[in-house]
Amino acid sequence: MRVVLPGGSGHLGTLIARACAARGDDVVVLSRQPALRRPQPDWRIVDWDGRTLGPWAGELDGADVVFNLAGRSVNCRYTQANRREILESRLASTKVLGEAAARARTPPRIWLQSSTATIYAHRYDAANDETHGVLGGQEPRAPETWRFSIDVATSWERELDNAETPRTRKVKLRSAVILSPDRGGIFDTLLALVRRGLGGTSGDGRQYVSWVHDADFVRAIAWLIEHDDVTGAVNIASPNPLPNAAFMRELREAWGAPIGLPATAWMLEIGAWLMRTETELILKSRRVVPGLLLSRGFEFNHPHWPEAAADLCGRWRAHG
Repeated sequence: MRVVLPGGSGHLGTLIARACAARGDDVVVLSRQPALRRPQPDWRIVDWDGRTLGPWAGELDGADVVFNLAGRSVNCRYTQANRREILESRLASTKVLGEAAARARTPPRIWLQSSTATIYAHRYDAANDETHGVLGGQEPRAPETWRFSIDVATSWERELDNAETPRTRKVKLRSAVILSPDRGGIFDTLLALVRRGLGGTSGDGRQYVSWVHDADFVRAIAWLIEHDDVTGAVNIASPNPLPNAAFMRELREAWGAPIGLPATAWMLEIGAWLMRTETELILKSRRVVPGLLLSRGFEFNHPHWPEAAADLCGRWRAHG
C-alpha cells in the first residue's frame, strides 16, 4: 500500500510510519519542518505548508491511505496566539487535503483523520462510546480552556465532514492517550515522574485516564483500513479506563517504585504554568471506551493497564 501521512513527522507519525514501513508499505510523510526534509531510511519526506495546494498533492493520487496528523501541538499555554494557530493549522490542513483528494484522478481509498477522546464530556458516572457518549463543552464549572479543546475537536471533525470526497471513505479517530516507550512521548514523561518519586495521585485522583497501548493502536489502524464498511467516528482506547490514582499506582508497581508523592490541583497548575502547558491532560476525566471496535470483534492484545504498564516499562528499559 501507499500510505501518506500529512503532519507525520512527530511522535505519533513516526510510530505509524515505522509500523507501515516494517510491513513493506510505501510511506510518504508530508512535513513542514526543514530539519526533517532529509531522506529517511524507510520512508520519503515531501514538503508541504499544510495550507495550499502544491506538488505534494500528487502523492494522494493513487494512495491507499491518507492519515492526517497535521496540527500545531497542544502542549503549550492556551494564549490567544497559540489558540489561533492550534485551530487554524487543523482546519486549513484538513481543507486543503480535501481539495487535493477531490482533484485526484484516483483518490485515496480511505482518509483517517486524527481527532481526540477529549471531545467527550468530563464525567465519572458512565463511559463514553460512539453511540451513547456525551460530547463535552457544557459541563458545569469546567475551565474555559477545556471548552476551547472541545471547540477545536468538533470544528476539526466538521471540516472533515464538509470535504467533498465521495470516493474516499472517511474515519474520525477519537484516540485516547497513546502510550509507547519512545523517548519524548507521554509514557516517557509519566515514567520520568515515577522514577523521580513524583508519580503519585494527581488532584483528587478520581478522574479517569483513557489510554491505549501503542501496539494496539497500530493494530486498530490496520483493522480500520481493512474494514471498508466502517465510517465516521471511532474510539481508539483500551476497553478498561481507570481512575488516575489507580493508573499511577499500577505504573509505580510496574516500575518498582516504592513511593510516589501526590500533587494537588493547585500544585499542578503552578507546574503547568512553569512548563508552559495546561493541566487538562491530567485533570479532565476521560472515560472513553471503544464501543465500535469491540462490537465488531476487534481484540486488544493489551486491554488491562497493569500488564500494559509492565510491557511498556520493560521495553523502555530495553531501549536503554
